[in-house]
Amino acid sequence: MEKETIELPEAPLPLFHKWFAEAQTGEPNDPDAMALATATPDGRPIVRMVLLKQADERGFKFHSNEQSFKGRHLAANPHAALCFHWKSLRRQICVQGKVEIAPEAEADEYFATRPYERQIGAWASDQSRPLENRQILEKKIDTLKGQYPEGKVPRPPQWVGYILKPERIEFWWSHRDRLHDRFEYKKGADGLWTIQRLYP
Repeated sequence: MEKETIELPEAPLPLFHKWFAEAQTGEPNDPDAMALATATPDGRPIVRMVLLKQADERGFKFHSNEQSFKGRHLAANPHAALCFHWKSLRRQICVQGKVEIAPEAEADEYFATRPYERQIGAWASDQSRPLENRQILEKKIDTLKGQYPEGKVPRPPQWVGYILKPERIEFWWSHRDRLHDRFEYKKGADGLWTIQRLYP
C-alpha cells in the first residue's frame, strides 16, 4: 500500500480544517465527535465524548453544563485535552491546552439554534448528578414544556460554551506496517508554531 504524503502548513489550523472537511464526507458517524479529557483537582483524569461546534484561531469550542463533572473539573483545573479519531480515514488529531468560557452572547446564539427537545433537555438535566429514576426526569420535562413553549426557551445560565485554546496539536495518520506518521505542532511564547516529527 502506497503511503500517504501530506504537506504541512506553518500553523495547524488549515490542516485541521482540511482533515475535518474530509471527515465530514468520509466518516459515516459523528465526524464532529471528540474525546474530552479533564482532571479532578487531585489529578484523576476522566474522559468522555463531546461534539465540536467551532474551530477557529481562538481554539476548539464545545458546549456543556458547567455544573457537570467536566464543568466542575474545568473550574478547578482549566487544562484539558481533545482527541479526534476518524477510523474510516485512519487519522487522529490530539489537542492540548487551556480552556476558557466563551462569551455569553455566543452561547445564547448557539442555544437558540438547538432543536426544542434539546433546549428543554438542557433545563431538565442536572447533569452528572444522581437521578433516582427516569420518571423524575420525564416529569421535569413535561413541566418545562408547559413553562416554555417552542420558540421561547431561554438559555439556562449553567449551559455555557467552552473554548480549548491549543498549545500542542498532534496529527497522526496510520500505515499498515504500524510505522505511522506523527507530527507535533507546539505553540511558543511568541505565538508561533514549531513542527516536530515524532517516532511512531
